[in-house]
Amino acid sequence: MQCDYHDAGRCRSCTLMNTAHAVQLADKTATVQSVLHRHTPGTTWLPPVTSPESHFRNKAKLVVGGRATNPTLGILDRAGRGQDLRRCGLYEPGLAATFDPLHRFLSDLALEPYDVPRRRGELKHVIVTHSPDGEHLVRFVVRSGASVDRLREALPELLRLLPSARVVTANVLPEHKAVLEGDLEVPLTEQTLLPMRLGEVTLLLGPRAFFQTNTHVARALYAQAGVWADALAPAGVLDLYCGVGGFALHLAASGRRVLGIETSAEAVAAATAAVAMLAGDVGPVEFVVGDAAGDLPDDPGLVVVNPPRRGIGPDLAHRLDRSPAAHLVYSSCNPDSLERDLEAMPSWRVVEARVVDMFPQTRHVEVVLLLERA
Repeated sequence: MQCDYHDAGRCRSCTLMNTAHAVQLADKTATVQSVLHRHTPGTTWLPPVTSPESHFRNKAKLVVGGRATNPTLGILDRAGRGQDLRRCGLYEPGLAATFDPLHRFLSDLALEPYDVPRRRGELKHVIVTHSPDGEHLVRFVVRSGASVDRLREALPELLRLLPSARVVTANVLPEHKAVLEGDLEVPLTEQTLLPMRLGEVTLLLGPRAFFQTNTHVARALYAQAGVWADALAPAGVLDLYCGVGGFALHLAASGRRVLGIETSAEAVAAATAAVAMLAGDVGPVEFVVGDAAGDLPDDPGLVVVNPPRRGIGPDLAHRLDRSPAAHLVYSSCNPDSLERDLEAMPSWRVVEARVVDMFPQTRHVEVVLLLERA
């Protein structure tokens, strides 16, 4: 992949831009296998889940800089000045197509971009998610309620310029913090959930929902878990850190009970709403708000964990090590924390493993494992 921004030194986010994609994938595979080597003797390594090397990102987190009547949408340089990256080649074409209409909208609205060095201004970020059906979730991160009111008044113009915007919200972040968003989310449209159709399963994303940034790879990741589950035919599936139900909804099947546990009430509500959209005859599917490290069911069957970068931690690892579950699917975005968790679960053996190239052009790598009792 060639990038004018990288060549000009305006953006260095893609640290592997000058490395051939095949070499990137080989290096990532070698890194994962090296980190996990003590836990994978006899493990079958399946071919990596590959991604297109460009135009794969379904979500853009754009820092707003520049001037109120001509803002930049992209990143800030080391001096805190805005660098416009609207032609970045990482984004899906349907996502990239939203950037110019959003730029026109913001130029006319003339909200002052937040100046990080001077700690003044209103508009901090624009966050856009693109669905496979060409619809969008658009979030504006602003500093005050006055900006929320201006965005609400201007909503008809935004929808005229960007009719694919199904969900629009304003997030209020008044503090000077190195974070993406604040605690207050204000819906501006009646619709608050973006459908993400992945084959026969449709997930529903709220403004704060987590979803894999690479839709192509997400489909393959869920499909791999489905292949394992169908081969094992468990009576039940327990999905911990279930989020909006990505794994749980893909593993629903006739005669199989599925339970998802998640700390976010918003995510649980969205996952519950998506159950009604499942096609075919499936067993009971339930989502509850709870702590993944809490008490486990007496017979969880197949357990799925998809934790944040810190991993599942020693408490849950010890619980899973002592649980009666026969099989475990672990989807990890951090091989180092995964290795620590495996060390804390000596009664499990890794049967199959697969590297997942979610983020080409970077060193970030993911891996999904199938484990059984040793």
